[in-house]
Amino acid sequence: MSLLEVDDLRVHYETGEGPVKAVDGVSFSIDPGENVGIVGESGCGKTTLADAILGILEENGSVAGGEIRFDGQDITDMSASERRRLMWNEISMIPQSAMNALDPVYTVRDQIVEAIFAHETMSNNEADERVRDLFELVGLDPERADDYPHQFSGGMRQRAMIAMALALEPSLILADEPTTALDVIMQDQILKRISALQDEINSSMMIITHDVSVVAETCDRVVVMYAGKVAEEGPADTIFDRPYHPYTLGLQGAFPNIRKPDQDLVSIPGHPPELIEPPTGCRFVDRCPLATEDCRTSEPPEVRTDDLRTFCHHTDKIDGGFRSRAGDRDAWKETVAAMEIQR
Repeated sequence: MSLLEVDDLRVHYETGEGPVKAVDGVSFSIDPGENVGIVGESGCGKTTLADAILGILEENGSVAGGEIRFDGQDITDMSASERRRLMWNEISMIPQSAMNALDPVYTVRDQIVEAIFAHETMSNNEADERVRDLFELVGLDPERADDYPHQFSGGMRQRAMIAMALALEPSLILADEPTTALDVIMQDQILKRISALQDEINSSMMIITHDVSVVAETCDRVVVMYAGKVAEEGPADTIFDRPYHPYTLGLQGAFPNIRKPDQDLVSIPGHPPELIEPPTGCRFVDRCPLATEDCRTSEPPEVRTDDLRTFCHHTDKIDGGFRSRAGDRDAWKETVAAMEIQR
């Protein structure tokens, strides 16, 4: 049985102009001990997805449909008190901008101990010993536990947040951009540290990021999101080696590859659609070189190819030619320009 199952999840934000369909029919699962990456452009619904799982949506946000099941239990409509018992014990989070997530007026030790006391009964000495163990696990000097956040470097604060997330050995960790604003050397150290700690406590992780290299290094499976929907999902090796969605191919072309030093980076022209009134058919239609009238009028079908779930009308055209042209800037620009003229 999967540890986490998200089934046809829909999350809306109420605005004066109507509901924003930030997550619209998303389904995926995470197995015990598995790492799953959620990737896509800013605004595609990645963080909203995590907030819905944690039950911490903004006041104008709500789950409009679907289910979230953790360890077989539907947690979609859990009360706040029920959520609190589950959070941190079983599901914890490394928040976006973790370097700024610590309270500046409390020591790092006090903040970790507070999280422990909220869920477990233990003495002050036992809690202090737990903090020392956690600091050692994440590569921090336990003697620094009584320092304040401003006395830590950015990388140290990141590690302190990871220590807090692991304080109660949760089954699932949600990591939202866990290496944002860190240099590549520190990114590598943090990711290796998280992976080693996961092995020790046998936890699963959902990593939310726009950084393809982070996913390639840490994840078993990848969910590619676009405009609130899943575009493609499958094993990380297959997603990176032979994707079948034009958007996934576009993301690859926009990210540098150290194995291809002569590669020209190719950005995807245009921008994601408004999610108050999203397109009737495929949401990638206005940016896709393969788009046809079918893409405008009907939802793309789910196509199974090479262990992938791909939501596209034209997966048959990928191996037939587009895969070899996806790294060509003109293959994107000319087609999208022609579509603009047609409209």
